[in-house]
Amino acid sequence: MPQPPAPHDLHGRVVVITRPVGAAAAVMRRVRAAGGCPLHVPGMALRAIDDAETRVALAAALRAERVVFTSPASVRFAHALQPLLPADCPAIGVGQGTARALERAGVRAPVAPSRQDSEGVLALPALQALRGTPVALIGAEGGRGLLREALAARGAELREVHVYRRVPPRLDRRHVDPLLHALPADACVLLSSAEAIAHLRRQLPDEAWRALCGITAVVSSARLREVARAAGWTRLVLARSALPADLVEAASGAGVTQS
Repeated sequence: MPQPPAPHDLHGRVVVITRPVGAAAAVMRRVRAAGGCPLHVPGMALRAIDDAETRVALAAALRAERVVFTSPASVRFAHALQPLLPADCPAIGVGQGTARALERAGVRAPVAPSRQDSEGVLALPALQALRGTPVALIGAEGGRGLLREALAARGAELREVHVYRRVPPRLDRRHVDPLLHALPADACVLLSSAEAIAHLRRQLPDEAWRALCGITAVVSSARLREVARAAGWTRLVLARSALPADLVEAASGAGVTQS
């Protein structure tokens, strides 16, 4: 369903968006609708894995008894490999954004937890008694590894298919100069990936990284709050989830906790 527009309460504030190219548009639209000024500084780039072996592996994985998609990007890249995802696919999304992406791809009734992370998925009843159950995990290599380890520990017959890869972003003056010269004190940065934080720390010049750490960070989970704190942020706001609406709401100062 279309989301209602966010209230205009960012009052022209600069909001730095760190999601990858191709995955930032929804957040940028939300920021503009709320009266903010989005500044895109991608924390990573996503690259499709498109070969015959992956297509065959994906087709087989979609027939598993449980099919876990790790992100909206995993749905997007899987859908590109196989445009007709089975409508009756027993799909589970890590979060409501992933579930909505599955619905847009034609899956009728995807399951998603109310808690928008791996721990929430692992608490779902459908993923408790798994000994001998074929379970597919659709996503990218790397990441936390929590889903992979927990599903295997529960006895699942795990089939993992990587449909894309996460790579460091290509940052240039278009990204760096605004951090150095056009970043007001009331700006904030939206963070929803520990890997993106690590890439930005390595890729940005020291002065630009210090400027980014000097503004308020809106984080998508308590775990990420600790990652951001360790990376150098001191002003932190916790959003309800990584959904664009929740991140922008937190950036506007509504319904959040600050530390």
